[in-house]
Amino acid sequence: MSETPKNTLQYRFDGPDDAPVLILGPSLGTTWHMWDRQIPELTQQWRVFRYDLPGHGGAPAHPAGSVAELADRLLATLDEVGVQRFGYAGCSLAGAIGAELALRHPHRVASLALIAASPRFGTADEFRQRGVIVRSNGLDPIARTSPERWFTQGFATAQPAITDWAVQMVRTTDPGCYIAACEALAAFDVRAELGAIGVPTLVLVGSEDQVTGPAEARTLVAGIPDARLAVVPGASHLAPVEQPAAVTDLLVRHFSTAWLPGYETGQHAIQAAPVKPVLAPSPVPLAPRAEIAAAVVQPEAAGRPDPHDVGLKVRREVLGDAHVDRALATADDFSGDFQQLITRYAWGEVWSRPGLDRRMRSCVTLTALVAGGHLDELAFHTRAALRNGLTAAEIKEILLQSAVYCGVPAANSAFKVAQQVIREETTPQE
Repeated sequence: MSETPKNTLQYRFDGPDDAPVLILGPSLGTTWHMWDRQIPELTQQWRVFRYDLPGHGGAPAHPAGSVAELADRLLATLDEVGVQRFGYAGCSLAGAIGAELALRHPHRVASLALIAASPRFGTADEFRQRGVIVRSNGLDPIARTSPERWFTQGFATAQPAITDWAVQMVRTTDPGCYIAACEALAAFDVRAELGAIGVPTLVLVGSEDQVTGPAEARTLVAGIPDARLAVVPGASHLAPVEQPAAVTDLLVRHFSTAWLPGYETGQHAIQAAPVKPVLAPSPVPLAPRAEIAAAVVQPEAAGRPDPHDVGLKVRREVLGDAHVDRALATADDFSGDFQQLITRYAWGEVWSRPGLDRRMRSCVTLTALVAGGHLDELAFHTRAALRNGLTAAEIKEILLQSAVYCGVPAANSAFKVAQQVIREETTPQE
């Protein structure tokens, strides 16, 4: 255990002090205990380092708004304990952290395993919507539905104690840190950079994973040079919990045979006999199966920053991909120039200015729309305000203030529009 400053992470070590370090990273909403059943075997060969995400498992609630920031905090923690080079296995959000490390700090990563991971997790809209739900209702709705996202139905039914443990893990997470992690996943997208990952990589996925399933895993394998794919039958999103023996076996095989040299700390990788790159299916129903594919995706050339490009990014982050896609799809020769104008100037020049944060800009925008009676725009900017961090109570106060200065009839119409949007956005989907 550790004292945890704001720029580091809560962590623990298991295993011999002189063994190579293997890091195990948790999924969003879980703690390092999701790896408990891997520890006895992994610590026979490695010094296992586990960490908690901010606000998870009793860790200090210092939100981190990007995957890059989480990776930086992990590296700062490792620097404090003298770990320079390591193997890394991460599940879901921690898989994104692993990809970030392999891309930005490849000299630190000896070997990589990405579990239930993706180069882009769903859509930005989905994760920002999840943030709105948590901000409005707390984590209970997310906690209650976690078992169906994490486990197969048969496992959840047969293992009620583990199901209850999963629900309680989410309930005890700090809401602000959970929302920040959702924002981090919303912004994460390394699809164009996969070809630059140069460390030995295993991509592991549960065959029944409905969150980041085999399709996302194959995208990773196709993009990362010489990556290997292992599909674990009978497992959903938290494969290390649902099929611990199969996952442990795959990790041992991968990290025993795919560990790049380069230690400067006196530590050495454990050598083992090589295994075949394709793991043959076993007659035992729950044994792992691995497949191989490889391809190179070249990173896109980066151009000079352009107000239109900046504006399109901010516009999507504030209004959501679905809204922007609809607006751009309906643009034609008559309206296309207008779409270019608002993207470049409203979003690229004004909304992106550093003088006000997005919460404040939403306050100003809502008031102006009430004053002008622009109810259609008020609807989608109410939705944007929720995603920018305003609560329903704060939006109510803005509309009450507007009633005084913009007129009761205007505010009356605004309340009807905003009320409907808030109901739609803050009601959990069962």
